[in-house]
Amino acid sequence: MTAYVVMIREKMRDEDAFKDYAAGARAARGDHPITPLAFYGPHQVLEGAAAEGVVILSFPDMDAARAWYDSPAYAEARGHRYRAADYRVLMVEGV
Repeated sequence: MTAYVVMIREKMRDEDAFKDYAAGARAARGDHPITPLAFYGPHQVLEGAAAEGVVILSFPDMDAARAWYDSPAYAEARGHRYRAADYRVLMVEGV
């Protein structure tokens, strides 16, 4: 069943570190079956905390999403994201 990774940027803290994250995350895509559905486009928060940016990635299933998230290449990129900004990251299975 399709799975989605939802990344919600709450607050940018270091734009230079974010550039390093962006480059690392692009490289970490590798041959993982990722389909971007939303990528920092215009958004509206209807309820809850503010969001500076939202990314939604689609994967064939939870195992594929987890394989990408846990991959050594993305783990390295995540380190830059941790320094760059505050995020909420969720993985959810579709229906």
